[in-house]
Amino acid sequence: MKFAFASTDGRNVNLHFGKASSIYVYNYDEDNLEFQNKITVEIEEDKPHQGVKIVKALKEHDVGTIFVGQIGFKSKVRVDDAGIKVIVDEGPIEEVLERYIKHLEFMDKPLNI
Repeated sequence: MKFAFASTDGRNVNLHFGKASSIYVYNYDEDNLEFQNKITVEIEEDKPHQGVKIVKALKEHDVGTIFVGQIGFKSKVRVDDAGIKVIVDEGPIEEVLERYIKHLEFMDKPLNI
């Protein structure tokens, strides 16, 4: 499973999706997170709605899920339409991923009603 993290430093999820000029891609397999590559996207700071560039880059690298600090409505729709899952969270990459995995495990448990 490929995860991408919008990050300025490669350690923390801290970028808004539309300003994600650096995206770190990892392979995740049974509790093992392995860095694969860094995607650099040419973002023009003075222009809005650059999510199309980011979605294209994610698709080219077969990313299924991206973790971002924030995302706007139009970009969220574009990402959803591309079949990519967006997780909004901030903090160290390992902690963000751990919270996400715990959430998935919790959601997979049956309700005892």
